[in-house]
Amino acid sequence: MIRLSNVDKFVDGKFQRTFILKGIDLQVNQGEFVTIMGPSGAGKSSLLNILGMLDEPSAGEYYFLDQPVHTLRERKRSDIHKHHIGFVFQAYHLIDELTVYENIETPLIYKGIKGKERKSMVAEMLDRFNIVAKKDLFPEQLSGGQQQVVGIARAIVGSPKLLLADEPTGNLHSEQGEMIMDLFTELNSEGMTIIQVTHSEKNAQYGSRIIRLEDGAVKSDEATSRTQQPQNA
Repeated sequence: MIRLSNVDKFVDGKFQRTFILKGIDLQVNQGEFVTIMGPSGAGKSSLLNILGMLDEPSAGEYYFLDQPVHTLRERKRSDIHKHHIGFVFQAYHLIDELTVYENIETPLIYKGIKGKERKSMVAEMLDRFNIVAKKDLFPEQLSGGQQQVVGIARAIVGSPKLLLADEPTGNLHSEQGEMIMDLFTELNSEGMTIIQVTHSEKNAQYGSRIIRLEDGAVKSDEATSRTQQPQNA
């Protein structure tokens, strides 16, 4: 599904080049649940942004569903992102002027899904996350944790092939966090490919693979033991 070959991300200064990512080789198969870990400044979010087509690599090749992303025009990349990728940001990135319902509905409008079907898909998300009573509230009327839940509902409402999550439980209390990770496990079992960035070793064990970055390079890429997952996951 995903293949990165010798991907670099760098910033050129007046006298030197600063590497954010260097020589990244990575393959992710459809249906995998992969965790990216590493210290602050290791390049985790930069890698996630490149995978999500929110940023471009400075060098190297990126193939997504056999499409050479590194050679595509911006409009084509945007089209792939819109139809195949869901993104959960560390900050919520909700639209302040829209209600909870409208925030979740927004990606479906961009995808051209008709009104009746949109209504059904949004209703399913509201029910799944137990936020039906909050559907007419605005983001500023929600707690941080509630805003993150809405952000996750918005990311998965269109059933993307790939879900990218940057610290998805970072602003949630433990019970909500476990609910989100259980949901990710459920989505993954239904065939959705998930790549998450997290500092939590516990959350990392929900997936099947942990890629550790250090100074912009892959330090290790190892399988997890699924038996370490909570029983109810």
